[in-house]
Amino acid sequence: MSASETKSASPIMVILAFAIIYFVWGSTYFFIQIAVKGFPPFILGAFRFIIAGLIMAIWCIIKGEKLFGIKGIKHAAISGILLLFFGTGIVIWVEQSMPSAMVAITVSSAPLWFVLLDKPKWSENFRSKSIIAGMLIGLAGVILLFSEQISQIFSIPESTPVKMSSMILLLFAAITWAGGSLYSKYKSAEGPIIVSTTWQIMAAGIAFIPGIFIRDEFSTFQWSEVPSDSWFAVAYLVSMGSIAGFSAYVWLLQVRTAMQVSTHSYVNPVVAVLLGVFFANEKITGIQVAGLIIILGSVFLINMAKYRKEKLAERVKNS
Repeated sequence: MSASETKSASPIMVILAFAIIYFVWGSTYFFIQIAVKGFPPFILGAFRFIIAGLIMAIWCIIKGEKLFGIKGIKHAAISGILLLFFGTGIVIWVEQSMPSAMVAITVSSAPLWFVLLDKPKWSENFRSKSIIAGMLIGLAGVILLFSEQISQIFSIPESTPVKMSSMILLLFAAITWAGGSLYSKYKSAEGPIIVSTTWQIMAAGIAFIPGIFIRDEFSTFQWSEVPSDSWFAVAYLVSMGSIAGFSAYVWLLQVRTAMQVSTHSYVNPVVAVLLGVFFANEKITGIQVAGLIIILGSVFLINMAKYRKEKLAERVKNS
């Protein structure tokens, strides 16, 4: 697929896919934190993605898809490792010691990296005032949303080095997520998207395995001691986070611009906050409400830029 080309798709399917990556992925930060209470990080990553990959592989076989019959399996594996091993793997690692909401804010820098790394779209993105404004306003909204939490963390000197290193890791995760997404968009494997997605997920799961043995995680881990809420969290991460969420994300990258798809990074923290309020008895302040409104406004700006462009192209075509 060329740099400027996007495939046509049903508006209803696009809306549904965006809803999945906005709300389901926003909830995965919450469920990852529950899962790491019962699973070591590398075992969690390997188990989650290998199980998801196997389920998708079985589904591909049932549908008659040829798992080994597509070109570009290597490209699928590379993008899967960048996205899920580095991008999501770092999130899993950091959530051992950081609140899920704080993880969400740091990863929300991804749209900035989409703009900077998406060279084929530089002329389009940097010329659009709506996209640039929406991106900057969204980042400001996320920072405002979690300004109080940030100040609380750094008010404890003993925890500052750990928190700083975690934030640097999450910044790297945001960069690899953006890079992996763009690689998946421009180097997508030929054939059904479900097959290439299967290889992306499976490659990421396999990439976690060496870490299990390097850290000797099985020496202290007992499957029977995993609490039921951690098992439920993993089941949710496999079914909704990996199979439904990642499949929707990879598909959206083929039918919408990477910049537009990256807006999930601004909405996910909103969902993380709301889950904290409803299920972890966290309080939401006036500043946080203002942050939520600003974030939603930024998503509107970015999507309006795409909408206006499509309407203009349609008028030119019909004239």
